[in-house]
Amino acid sequence: MLEAVLFDGGDTLVGWVWDERLLGAGHAAGLKALGRDPSPELTARFRAYYLPLLQGREELDEIDYPALMRRLLAEFGIEPSADELDRFLLAEHEAWAPARSVGAETLALLDALRARGLRLGLVSNSFDPGWLVRLDLDAWGLEERLDVVVLSSEVGKRKPHPEPFERALRELGVAPSRALFVGDSRYHDVKGAGEVGLATVQALWFRTDDDPRGRDPDHLAHAPAGVLEIVDAIPTA
Repeated sequence: MLEAVLFDGGDTLVGWVWDERLLGAGHAAGLKALGRDPSPELTARFRAYYLPLLQGREELDEIDYPALMRRLLAEFGIEPSADELDRFLLAEHEAWAPARSVGAETLALLDALRARGLRLGLVSNSFDPGWLVRLDLDAWGLEERLDVVVLSSEVGKRKPHPEPFERALRELGVAPSRALFVGDSRYHDVKGAGEVGLATVQALWFRTDDDPRGRDPDHLAHAPAGVLEIVDAIPTA
């Protein structure tokens, strides 16, 4: 019997488009929030040393992004207080807003699932602090539609590590056999959720992933409506 549906965030519920130009814009916004001038040198240092720590990572321990940015700022003689660092991170995050957008059918999909009596959750790899992610979730109308939100930045582990999935299930009080996971990545989502015992759906509406480290999903959905078709074929509690 199906009781819950868990979702990945980026490229599943939310669209994400990398934009190289926003690196400098984000740093400039963060520095402005501290009363500082833009620094192309700071962005160049981030791109050369810190960006590779964030992209294409194999480690399942989540990186401490605020600590990383504190190190970067210190290299340029800036020692922010905790409040100042939060202001920097918020301004940087807001500058990246053009790269993020809630999916056109996301809210309708979540509403339709809730109407079927299912509990809903988000399990996402995100190095951004949870308070920043939740600002977006609230602005998009997602927070109110989700029963649980589990972020790697708060758990300390990245999917496909089992802990993010297991935490979501514990908070929902739902057994793996009674939950479905929907995500775009064959490795982070399908492999991770499948090894915990959840049935899996690979979401294909934002992108197609064929990562050989992953595994085959139980189902494929080429559009959000496909998730409803899959759910309706599974008995619900």
